[in-house]
Amino acid sequence: MNFIDLFSGCGGFSEGFYKEGFKSLLHVDFDEASCQSIKHRLGQLKYPIGEIESSVICGDLTLEQTHLEIESVLHGKQIDVLVGGPPCQSFSTVGRAQDKNSMRNDPRNYLFKRYLDILEKYRPKVFVFENVSGLLTAKPGGNFIFPEIVRNMSEHYDVVDAPDTVLLNSVHYGVPQERKRVILIGVRKDLSFKSKDVYNAIRKTHYSPAMERSGETAGLKKYRTVKDAISDLPKLQPGQGSNNILFTPKSQNKYLKELRSSKLKYLLNHVARSHNEKDQERYRILAKHNWQLKDLAEVRPDLVHHDPKHFGNRYTVQRFDLPGKTVVAHLYKDGNLFIHPDSSQNRTFTVREAARVQSFPDDFEFKGSRTNQFKQVGNAVPPLMAGEIARAIKLFIS
Repeated sequence: MNFIDLFSGCGGFSEGFYKEGFKSLLHVDFDEASCQSIKHRLGQLKYPIGEIESSVICGDLTLEQTHLEIESVLHGKQIDVLVGGPPCQSFSTVGRAQDKNSMRNDPRNYLFKRYLDILEKYRPKVFVFENVSGLLTAKPGGNFIFPEIVRNMSEHYDVVDAPDTVLLNSVHYGVPQERKRVILIGVRKDLSFKSKDVYNAIRKTHYSPAMERSGETAGLKKYRTVKDAISDLPKLQPGQGSNNILFTPKSQNKYLKELRSSKLKYLLNHVARSHNEKDQERYRILAKHNWQLKDLAEVRPDLVHHDPKHFGNRYTVQRFDLPGKTVVAHLYKDGNLFIHPDSSQNRTFTVREAARVQSFPDDFEFKGSRTNQFKQVGNAVPPLMAGEIARAIKLFIS
């Protein structure tokens, strides 16, 4: 079984497919640091050096040259699965809200067409298309784009478009994070199974906090939390940490046993950002009381320089007792949405802490600058969720 990964980022989607025994034929991404992360990972997985260099294409899918390089790698090969998530900033409700034209003029609106070009040319047995939940309501040209995408995919593929089927939340698959994403799965029409069969095979293993409140927990495990994900990591003050340190956790919960081999003796990408004194005090008080900005404004107005009514969520403490909020690429700009819940550390998340909440294995090393590492983590598909999708597909094509 093989797969190719378009708009691959650092390879979160791929992680799930490697784990289920799929062989990678191709990765394509525009970002050089992401491509370096993938090459390093493939080296760890014992792919031949020559194969790594030719099959990881750092290129722009809007350029013909990139498609010629893809052709040279895939020529004559039958592809089992195509996965990918075209850049989604212009489909996200946050992105639309922050742009005066609701991102109607953003060229990224139409990168999905490059995905469709590859789909049409190589006709894999199955495809998986990932995007933000805002895709369901995006109207970049004045018309809803989701039906157009599904219509284009449906010529040769059986595709389900019901929102309650295609919108998956990573927390249900053992990821300690609430992350709702559109996952479109298409099955080539000449095959003996349907898209709905694959969705039915994707196992929901954990209930969410919302399901807990409504009493819908029967037969499911409790959601995993931020505490499950990061409580074993070395404590850091702002500016402390190293990209590679010797580390053996004192104990491991069930989640960490999935992410970290007992033989692993090091810890990667655990470096805290530097923060000024005012930020540190702000983080310390917010974390100590688990407050929002409006609470802080009442007690320490000197620490609040945004209107709490409009920027209430701008500073968010991640709670130890709940899954993390959605890890986003905005982390590369600042970590204010990911304030560490331990008030004694008065800082925001490290790359490794964000990666733990995303379910990346501890031996996965993010390359490039720390700023870029945050972007890679925030843009990725959580590997544990990707693995469950891969397992369901494998049932039908293996």
